[in-house]
Amino acid sequence: MNCGKTRAKQKEDRAIGPSALAITYRPIADLIPYARNARTHSDAQVVLIAGSIREYGFTNPVLVDGANGIIAGHGRVLAARQLGLASVPTIELAHLTETQKQAYILADNRLAEAAGWDKDLLALELGELKDLGVDLTALGFDLGELDALLNADTPDPREDEVPDPPAVPV
Repeated sequence: MNCGKTRAKQKEDRAIGPSALAITYRPIADLIPYARNARTHSDAQVVLIAGSIREYGFTNPVLVDGANGIIAGHGRVLAARQLGLASVPTIELAHLTETQKQAYILADNRLAEAAGWDKDLLALELGELKDLGVDLTALGFDLGELDALLNADTPDPREDEVPDPPAVPV
């Protein structure tokens, strides 16, 4: 066995992170929000997150450091409190340095914002869900967005309107 290759692989594994992430449930009261969390959560957004947790379960664990400090999931913790949950699923990222933790707190939120939407596929998915009776506003889309997406191929009836000629020609 080549020890040099094994050490290189171990170094690579450490750079990527722990090889096995374990989900553990922790009391909400033990979790410590990051004091300098730049991400904000409106009351309306927390209500939407709580609705998602109620409908689908707690599917996205809160990320914490080795001292129960919240790295990612502040909004989910607020929603869990609103729902009266005593504990939430967490993944501990104790391997991160303080600098990595500080950077990841920003990256976790910002990188998600950089994603886009395939408008045609989004409209197809939303249309099917609407036909199945799903409340589309519970998915986080506002009525204006939904109208634009679901009625993109529908011509505006005002386009065919012909105005009455003026009473007195010019």
